[in-house]
Amino acid sequence: MKRSLLARLRTNGALYLIGAVLLGLGVPLYQVFVLEPSGFSSALSGQAQGTASTDIGQSTYLVWIHEHNGLFLVYHGLLILAFALILTLPFSLYRIIVAQEILGQDEDVVNDLADDSEVGEDAVANVEEDEVEKDEVEEGEVEDAKESEDAPATDDGMLTNAWRGKGFIVLAAWLGTLGLLLYVLGSIVSTFYLVIASAHVTTGKDVADNVILLSGIFTATTNTGGIGLLGLGILLFGATIGRVGMRLWPGIWVALGYVAILVGGLLCSGAIAAGTNAGGGQVLLNTVGTLLFALWTFWLGLMLIRLQPE
Repeated sequence: MKRSLLARLRTNGALYLIGAVLLGLGVPLYQVFVLEPSGFSSALSGQAQGTASTDIGQSTYLVWIHEHNGLFLVYHGLLILAFALILTLPFSLYRIIVAQEILGQDEDVVNDLADDSEVGEDAVANVEEDEVEKDEVEEGEVEDAKESEDAPATDDGMLTNAWRGKGFIVLAAWLGTLGLLLYVLGSIVSTFYLVIASAHVTTGKDVADNVILLSGIFTATTNTGGIGLLGLGILLFGATIGRVGMRLWPGIWVALGYVAILVGGLLCSGAIAAGTNAGGGQVLLNTVGTLLFALWTFWLGLMLIRLQPE
């Protein structure tokens, strides 16, 4: 692993640590000590339990936002910042997996060459022509190795064609990135829209139908679309690492991969539950999955900042 890529991964690891602390510790503490006394849980529960016929839940939530604009902005600002700090996580994992597979392939080539060399030495003792053929084969292998070394590389040290044959990992990287982008951008738009829309709301009767509809769409976009895609990407990453297991990865990375399967599954389940719930509100599965994702991200960040060059 080249130092340029290593330095970038370590920097990203530090950002993931900060994002994980905000998501797993900062946001929950803010909810408990700041939002709870203001009745946030009741408003959020009402949003989750609102029905299409009455829209009481959405109205209650918008009234709460009108009365606590500052608290609402800080809360969503913490969430947005936490997820923004880990925007590069899917492609960092992609680069690590590709680099590890390249190293594994190089080790296999070295082992194959060593085996061929032993066989060639036995053959030289019996037939002189075999030595000539062995030399030709080794020369061809050296040329192939040189061509591989001369292949163009990107600024971060990865080969430009490193993604070839790895569509499964590329899909995981893009799904995770799109999920994070959807959550961050959706949260930004939703936050400012709800603050503006609730500016003159004092009772549930003041809420227009289109405001209720759009607020429900924004909530579903982040909690269902964003979290769902992120969970699917994390799940695929975990499956990729777990599929190879100890044959290629150190034990701690294998454990990280299996935990990623659990985290991705919980995030996907929470996203489905939020999508089937009225208004797409935050539900228990989504909350638990997000907290476990924060712990998993913190673990990954610690491993990244401790990476050493091969």
